[in-house]
Amino acid sequence: MYCSRCGSELFSTASFCAKCGQAVAGLAPAMASPVAAPQSWPAPVAYAPMPASYAGVGYAGFWLRFVAHLIDSVVSVFAFIILLIPLFVVTGVGGALSRIGSGEDIGDDAAALLGFGFIFGFVGIILIVSWLYYALSESSTWQATPGKKLLNLKVTDMDGQRLSFGRASGRFFGKMITGMIPLAIGYIMAGFTEKKQALHDMIAGCLVLRKD
Repeated sequence: MYCSRCGSELFSTASFCAKCGQAVAGLAPAMASPVAAPQSWPAPVAYAPMPASYAGVGYAGFWLRFVAHLIDSVVSVFAFIILLIPLFVVTGVGGALSRIGSGEDIGDDAAALLGFGFIFGFVGIILIVSWLYYALSESSTWQATPGKKLLNLKVTDMDGQRLSFGRASGRFFGKMITGMIPLAIGYIMAGFTEKKQALHDMIAGCLVLRKD
């Protein structure tokens, strides 16, 4: 307690100020010393666990992915065969072959033109069908091609999330770079890298996961 007149400190049981005689009723209570509030530290940041740490989920290795690729190759071949029929019609190769078979001369220039047209059309169809097959499948709710789906594999981004069509397309075209590496090292990397990523997975920022 402090005297409101002279400011002298008093005992809590005093009835008047011993220095100036001010009555206790006129005394002001002592102000409590401010107590520093405990420092509030930032809340810890919660990082999402790596996809491979999820229960029953791990990275898919080279051999599982190889078997899935074989299955997808068989499915793709059937799609190519179906699309070859309209290619024969559009390029005129079917008609030209029938005339050649009957002994009719169509000319060297025409034969060469039809041949080149068929080759470019065939390569174009292979590229487009393969691209749409992989990109649409891996960006779908399946997150996998039919071959990967049969083996309980799925393709994700680095956070384990579903791929966009653009990222899935980037992964497909990244395989062209992977294929340029001698001795298939770009693909074999899926057997010994930390997250079982092939070169095209690293390029597109993707993972291939397996569910036990």
